[in-house]
Amino acid sequence: MDDMAILMIRTFCIVMLLLCITTVNSLSIKNDVTPGALEIFGNPSYRAISYGGYRESSRDIPPTIPEITEDLRILEAMGIKLLRTYNTSQYPFAERLLTAIHALKQQDSNFEMYVMLGTWIEAHNSWAGGDATDHSRGNVTNNSNEINKAIYLAFTYPGIVKAISVGNEAMVRWAVHYYVYPKTILKWVKYLQKQKQSGIISPDIWITSSDNYESWGGGNDTYHSEDLTQLIEAVDFISIHTYPFHDSFYNQDYWGVLPAEEKIPKQKMIQGVMRRAAEHSESQYKSVVTYLKSLQISKPIHIGESGWASSDNVTYGSGGSKAADEYKQHLYFKYMREWSDKKKITLFYFEAFDEQWKEDSNKLGSEAHFGLIRLNNEVKYALWERFDHGLFRGLLRGGKPLVKSQGGNEVSLINSALLPPFKRTMPVKKISSVNTNNNPGDAIRFNRYIVSHPGVDPSIAKDATYPSAVINLIAWEGTASIAMSFEEVITIETRGGDWWGASLEIQGSEGENLSEFSDGYLNLDVKGDADFAFNVGYQTGRFLEGNQKSYFVPFGPEERYGINNNWTSFKIPMSELSDNTPPIDVTGILSLLSQGFGKNKNIQLRNIFYSQR
Repeated sequence: MDDMAILMIRTFCIVMLLLCITTVNSLSIKNDVTPGALEIFGNPSYRAISYGGYRESSRDIPPTIPEITEDLRILEAMGIKLLRTYNTSQYPFAERLLTAIHALKQQDSNFEMYVMLGTWIEAHNSWAGGDATDHSRGNVTNNSNEINKAIYLAFTYPGIVKAISVGNEAMVRWAVHYYVYPKTILKWVKYLQKQKQSGIISPDIWITSSDNYESWGGGNDTYHSEDLTQLIEAVDFISIHTYPFHDSFYNQDYWGVLPAEEKIPKQKMIQGVMRRAAEHSESQYKSVVTYLKSLQISKPIHIGESGWASSDNVTYGSGGSKAADEYKQHLYFKYMREWSDKKKITLFYFEAFDEQWKEDSNKLGSEAHFGLIRLNNEVKYALWERFDHGLFRGLLRGGKPLVKSQGGNEVSLINSALLPPFKRTMPVKKISSVNTNNNPGDAIRFNRYIVSHPGVDPSIAKDATYPSAVINLIAWEGTASIAMSFEEVITIETRGGDWWGASLEIQGSEGENLSEFSDGYLNLDVKGDADFAFNVGYQTGRFLEGNQKSYFVPFGPEERYGINNNWTSFKIPMSELSDNTPPIDVTGILSLLSQGFGKNKNIQLRNIFYSQR
């Protein structure tokens, strides 16, 4: 018997003992007549929201039951009847929440609040870094504890718990510290379904996993697998995450003021942009619908998370995409509620209250400002209408009343909203010069492979070609910004942190086959800050598939390749980069990475191409 089986038996026995102890006390709860998940999900009468309730700078200081009770009365005034949580065993919050809801139901028969319990699922050796994390298997101790505590809570509060989510963004592979593959989620979903069949938890409770829309097959086909198909078949509904807020920086196709909108009033400009933001979210939802249809599987699809931050001091603020402010948050909340209600899609709007623990090192960062109510009790613009109707009158948080943000000055609030950039002036985030005659994966047999070089036009120069697919300019995990000017100068600006990275990534079904360039050169012009070190080269394979490899040479003040504030042309032999490995399946056509601290550094690149000898 392996360790997993032993642990499962031990934890299951503990749970059964707890269930026996609490059976008598839970009988009054079990006898409540409440709607099942089928009646709640997809019903606009049961508005949903994500709720953490943490008020301090660390989750080690969870809200007390009286504090949660304060929040529940506020959530009720917001028209909320369905909450989503994120952990069961790691912190006492979920259990305290259920205790508080039960107590309010005992005091007030008209009080109605239900919960989708979230369980935190992670990989073996998560957070260890590097190759120590094994994404192919789960953290047995943590994941078993989370699932079994969810079973215990669902058994104890069957009239309140209406769904259990196995993992939160646990399959999306940009969650580099902890992601798992669908087979790990599938195992626990099947386990929970067996508990329903055996009667340990109510058959009315739905089982799902909450994850990025791409993880559910709606985007990159890297996620498409037989295990994912089996998972889709095993869950009771699909819970997707969609965040056009983040895409305002990372995937800007929908973002910005259109040329036809440039002369209309500012407020109308912003409304147009935010309409497209909501439509962008709808398109991601529809991509999952399309994928399920391709599998001939019919399942309800709801939105486990989507929201908009009201402020940010870096990526999404005045120096970034100009997305974060209260007015845009209000519009996104409004448009998404209207659409989801009309389509009878449950939307767990993210989130109820600001939580400072999410950005403890940067109090002004966006992650701490997705809430509709601030920690200082200011009700943000999205809820002003409810405030004006007196729905929060007499309610307290931390013993203090709620107040309107911006002193209730609507004109000032709208005037202070950030104007999104004009589309025609926005930095370019992709290189669209493509040779459609090139098939992804076929060897490139031209003498020059032009990545970005305004001085060379392959349609005229018969010895040159463009890439076989669009190339996206991608900054890794927000550690830098990268964009290209209309003069085809690529600028990288680094942020604070102990590493940064960016890449020009081809979007084809396969990477480029540059094997003909094995004895050739990578050519580029570079200028920028000279006082820090970084690596330049290319990458093969895909990070999302776990087979990515990097082929770099070092740049820096003590290296062979150094830069300064003047343009310098480099002709780097492929033999220095490739280590005699043929450059096949090149997905990072040009990548830059630094493992050292380099804050607010600037690097510029131009005239990038590969040449044969």
